[in-house]
Amino acid sequence: MLIEFNVANYRSFKDRVTLSMLATNDDSLQESNVIVTEKRQLLKSVVVYGANASGKSNLLNAMRSMRRMVLTSSKDTQANEDIDVESFKLSTESDGKPCLFEIVFVQNNCTYRYGFEADRKRVHSEWLFNTPRTKEAQLFVREGKQFEVNSKRFKEGQGLEGKTRENALFLSVCAQWNGEISKNLLSWFRDFSFIHGLYDYTHLRTTVNKLTDITKKRWILEMTKLADLSIDDIEGREERLTYDSLPDDMPEEVKKEVIAQEIMTVELKTVHKKFGENGTDAGTVVFDLEENESGGTQKFLNLAGPLLETIETGKLLVIDELDARLHPLLTRAVVKLFNSAANSKNAQLIFASHDINLLSNKIFRRDQVWFTEKDQFGATNLYSLIELQKVRKKASFGKDYILGKYGAIPFIGDPKWFFCEEINGKGLAAETTLQ
Repeated sequence: MLIEFNVANYRSFKDRVTLSMLATNDDSLQESNVIVTEKRQLLKSVVVYGANASGKSNLLNAMRSMRRMVLTSSKDTQANEDIDVESFKLSTESDGKPCLFEIVFVQNNCTYRYGFEADRKRVHSEWLFNTPRTKEAQLFVREGKQFEVNSKRFKEGQGLEGKTRENALFLSVCAQWNGEISKNLLSWFRDFSFIHGLYDYTHLRTTVNKLTDITKKRWILEMTKLADLSIDDIEGREERLTYDSLPDDMPEEVKKEVIAQEIMTVELKTVHKKFGENGTDAGTVVFDLEENESGGTQKFLNLAGPLLETIETGKLLVIDELDARLHPLLTRAVVKLFNSAANSKNAQLIFASHDINLLSNKIFRRDQVWFTEKDQFGATNLYSLIELQKVRKKASFGKDYILGKYGAIPFIGDPKWFFCEEINGKGLAAETTLQ
């Protein structure tokens, strides 16, 4: 389970910001929206609002970048490649400084705090601590080429300092050498999934794989019925791309290269009732998901597999643009799935949205609603609704947000100034008429 994520000097984030999943003393929606453990109380979901280009996607991409580096930096294929990070560019104070990422999470009932600082060329620092009981203990600290490894708590790291490239993470290297703790931590990052809501089609394979299990297929069908998609059945298959399935006009050499890659194709068919005169039963008709179904249905079924995977395993799922191409009621259904008794494994959802319909005290607590807003210098600030003074837990979140009481909304100028002339450099003086 995720406790908090920190990032600094990354894209639009200049100073350090923290996204916290810790539940506050707000007692709203306690039974449905909060995970209660012996040591702490955590939130099942959080939503991030903000104007376009305010930094919502940058926050989620920071989590994705950290995950990707942890999982791939030790591979030989990364030896001569730059690190995929981008520092804040709008301040001289950030010039030459590394990006910072830090995450606090629970794995196998133990709390870990792991982080690193890196630029495009090298890892500047890296650290790992855990809290087996009440006091935090150091496992290792890295500063440049200097490593301080706890010989009792992190034996697996001894002797691997010299095998760690300057553009690789020490944790990743230890996992590559079968370190027990480091492999365990990498498995947590591997289970942490990221979906971009505008490119969710890449996750259809997960849904198709779930359909091979009768119980999971029934669950997905129930979801489509709740979503009122008028689907009676679903069939999916995954198979290797064949020579005969390639276009006839494709050159032979190209065909051979494609087949040699052993590409797997995925397709999903939906079954709908067909009606005759006066609504009589006329059998069924099969639709191809990509060709015949709406964009909203496609997205819902693309997400169905990852949603089921997350709920049944208690993992962390991050989705950017969750509400894109989804009806507001479908988006609400996805959120309520996490904030309900059905989420018995304590899965967590973090997503960015523009859907004001979700901003309700019936769906979210104040500590679950976060905002991104840029300051006058182009740097993103991150804050939660509960940090704002005088916001009651029964307030009209959506209405007050639109009224600008919470900030994090776009400043829309008067459209009458869009088409105007400047006379003698003295300012806007004459409006042009649209024909």
